Amino acid sequence: MTNPPGRRPTPQDRRMQTFPPPHSTLAFGDFSGQDAVGVMLAHSLTAGAQRFRKGHVLSAEDVALLHAAGIATVSGARLAADDLAENPAAEQVAALLAGPNTQARVASGGRSNLHATAAGIVVIDAERIVRANLVDEAVAIGTLPPWTPVRKGQVIATVKIIPCGVARRIVADCRTILATPPLRIAELQPRRIALIVTELPGIREKTLAATITVTQQRLATFGSRLALELRCPHEATAIAAAVREAHAAGCEIILISGAAGTKDRRDVAPSAIVAAGGRIERFGMPVEPGNMLLLARLGSAPLLVLPGCARSRRLNGLDWVLQRLLADLPLDAADFAAMGVGGLIRQTPGAFPEPAEEAESDDAADARSDAAPIDNEPRAERPPRIAALVLAAGQSRRMGSRHKLLERIDGIPLVRRAVNAALASRAASVTVVTGSRAEEIGALVAAPRVTLAHNPDYAEGMASSLRRGIAALPADADAVLVLLADMPRIDAGHLDRLIEAYAERADQAPIVVPTHAGRRGNPVLWPHRHFAEMTALAGDQGARALLDRHATEIQCVEMPDTAIFNDIDTPEDLAS
Repeated sequence: MTNPPGRRPTPQDRRMQTFPPPHSTLAFGDFSGQDAVGVMLAHSLTAGAQRFRKGHVLSAEDVALLHAAGIATVSGARLAADDLAENPAAEQVAALLAGPNTQARVASGGRSNLHATAAGIVVIDAERIVRANLVDEAVAIGTLPPWTPVRKGQVIATVKIIPCGVARRIVADCRTILATPPLRIAELQPRRIALIVTELPGIREKTLAATITVTQQRLATFGSRLALELRCPHEATAIAAAVREAHAAGCEIILISGAAGTKDRRDVAPSAIVAAGGRIERFGMPVEPGNMLLLARLGSAPLLVLPGCARSRRLNGLDWVLQRLLADLPLDAADFAAMGVGGLIRQTPGAFPEPAEEAESDDAADARSDAAPIDNEPRAERPPRIAALVLAAGQSRRMGSRHKLLERIDGIPLVRRAVNAALASRAASVTVVTGSRAEEIGALVAAPRVTLAHNPDYAEGMASSLRRGIAALPADADAVLVLLADMPRIDAGHLDRLIEAYAERADQAPIVVPTHAGRRGNPVLWPHRHFAEMTALAGDQGARALLDRHATEIQCVEMPDTAIFNDIDTPEDLAS
């Protein structure tokens, strides 16, 4: 029975199909005397001190040596002109499979393995793999299951040419089916992720802390990090405010761990997401554990209301969803439905199983030369440690009786917006300099990762805050990113652009300045060698004079918007 073009074979079709007879014209059997010249050995042989490995093509000298050792007959194959030997055939088919972030290795023993060149998720066109395996029994293609998370260097597929060689037209047929690679690795991308933990009376602090720890561990497995942690009551209004706060800080994925589980689209957490301007895309998934997961979006940022099993490090449906989001893979209704097949998870802890010793192939005992070992990655040098310094000591004189840093924009105090952006960025530490209204401002920004440095001389101007702030930085800081707390539209994305630009040229340690349309703005990133000059400044001039003095050291980074110019000084600025 044949299948119409483009139609996937059904199970019934496959039961009625038989493999076609082999297309190869190679002669296989026993050969003796001069007939053995040009024969490819089917098995390894030893003649005195000489070892002939499986797959070796015998020369006249080899045959003479075997004869002298008393070996008159050998078992093997003689390839015809239209045949390919097993190794080049395996390499050619493997090369057809290799899509983005994969690499086919040199074949040995008729086998070529494909390795991942980046950590990510295996994406496979399974139908075309099946069709290629139906071309001829001589070609065997095996892969990991679709959507498997893999580490860099891991074997993801193997091509085995089972006999000693195959007809070239078999490889040509495979080439037709595999005209575009059916296998790729969707690379995991690091993301800034916020976790909102909700509270109810009676919930233990130990439980909340454990939730944060487990989430940090889970994200680290995927190469991402928990950039911002927020807590709030388990109430729709409070959760909506926290969602807006995390989004304003520049977080790219927002997780909500509810003190009470979500039972309906209209429950507390989903209602809060809608109130914050988000939309619900999916509630529930056919995966156990993980049934009660909810997926929503606020703009382009995914939001996940976590199921109860998210408090465990054991593999669950949350891992599957996070993997796809971090790999920029689609998640629609059909994708969720497909997760039900294999969705009863009864596996070991962790989303990435620890590498296990691979079983020997069928012919490994003879050849023991399948694939090259996975290369060890060179140890990366320590990335530069960038400290974020938020200046929040000013008196806000132009605001009249109001203090601008305490004013709310979209429901978030201005100073907290700045500190949240710093926390969500790639900065290694966050230090906040307080002065005027220090107790109120300190209470708004207090967090485990925030160091407060009070400046009693704040009335002298910005230079005094710089001195206090730099003195309070961690001793291992390689550079400092100086943020003004009155710039409401700066988020982690802006800060990370500056940090990344510095990291790319860390050996030169440039001063990194944001620009838009040729105009400079704030914040500015300063390397350690300028710390002494910064602490020597006086008055309210800030570090602008240093930029002029060291103009040749400046690296400009173009920003996508005008956030680097927008600050709040007057009630009119606040209203605009």
